[in-house]
Amino acid sequence: MRIVSTGNVRSHEGALRIKKALARELGQRFHIGVRDILLRRYAVTMELDPSPLHDISIPFAVLEVDDGTATMVIEDRDEAFLRNNYVDRMVNRVQEKASMQHYEGKKEYWEQLWRSPEKKPVWDCDPSEEMQEHGWLTLGKTKGKWFYYPPAAAVMRALERLAIDEVVRPLGFSEVVEPMHVSLDTWLTTGHLEGMPQEMYYTCEPATRDTDAWERFVDLVKITHEIPDEELQRNLKNVRAGVCYAQCPNIYAAMAGKTVADSSLPVLLYDRSVPSNRYESGGRHGIERVDEFHRIEILYIGTREQLLEIREKLMERYRHVFNEILDLEWRMARVTPFYLQQAGIHGEASQDQGTIDFEVWLPYRGDRGEEWLEIQNISIVGDKYTEAFNIKGQTAELWSGCSGIGLERWMVAFLAQKGLHPDKWPEGFRQYLPELPDMPEFL
Repeated sequence: MRIVSTGNVRSHEGALRIKKALARELGQRFHIGVRDILLRRYAVTMELDPSPLHDISIPFAVLEVDDGTATMVIEDRDEAFLRNNYVDRMVNRVQEKASMQHYEGKKEYWEQLWRSPEKKPVWDCDPSEEMQEHGWLTLGKTKGKWFYYPPAAAVMRALERLAIDEVVRPLGFSEVVEPMHVSLDTWLTTGHLEGMPQEMYYTCEPATRDTDAWERFVDLVKITHEIPDEELQRNLKNVRAGVCYAQCPNIYAAMAGKTVADSSLPVLLYDRSVPSNRYESGGRHGIERVDEFHRIEILYIGTREQLLEIREKLMERYRHVFNEILDLEWRMARVTPFYLQQAGIHGEASQDQGTIDFEVWLPYRGDRGEEWLEIQNISIVGDKYTEAFNIKGQTAELWSGCSGIGLERWMVAFLAQKGLHPDKWPEGFRQYLPELPDMPEFL
């Protein structure tokens, strides 16, 4: 059977409809059915606008593009391939990949909303390098991770207390504690596996706890004093989870399928228990760009009006902290939302939804024209995740949003402008850390 479609019903939909009708007719007349549909060859032609700049490939098909017209040929597939909607997704993916080639290298959307007066910095040194020279920091034994000795740890924890006391608790957020690992199914739902699979740290479970199965591995370790990689891989299960990339996916997953009472809105939660891990490859620098970092993730779920009010309150609390307590030179900007960045889309979101970045000038990097570091953000993502995880309101349509406070970035921003010596720190912060603990003495 050959089906040609140029209208609203696509060929694979037509094949499934014909099978259903044929099975009904054959069943009524002859008491027999139609077992399966076998796809021998399926050619899909589509116009790509804009036309791709480079070659495009797609799984399950051979793709050719000629002057903006793409022909996708699929061969030898079964009925499940058609019924599971792979074809439509392949068409969408081809169009998406063609469009993304035109976004590569373009700047993200950025619009300044507010900027503080200029502040005279105490110094212009790189705080990460200075802390290493003082012995406060040392690189961990895995990529992009730091060990914080007491003075550096004290600064980070003081900033954490400050954020909790001055931002989180005054606005009524309640703490949760979540697991460190995130299932791949959760990341599939949030879109992280589509947007940045190359940035994840993945985890494997042992294939078994049976000591006999691990005997050869132990023998090799004891004999060679080396790690037998192949033997280790043989004793591990396939990857089904990863280490936390951001805390919000696990919070959404915990609430999946639930209906929130109107009396509980807005839902105001935060987590500080789990470090985040992101593979930065060659982009690491100091403590501000690392593979493992510590965040306070603030998450809020409620009506559109409630979330807009929360955003304003968060902005006011952050303004209070940065101006009155830390005395920083900083600015706010509306930027491409993180969930669009993950999809490779750059542009302006609506005024209600979107992301606001908080950026601090780093004197050690250079002049104020360019050298700013994003230290946190506030986002409203609309119903993107409440719909994805089927989180409903008793009577209200629910939106959600989040605000991530990166403690390492708060730390480098503060120390880059105010130095390492408490006697030069603003009085507001010295109330949280009047003096630094001593370092151990190493001989």
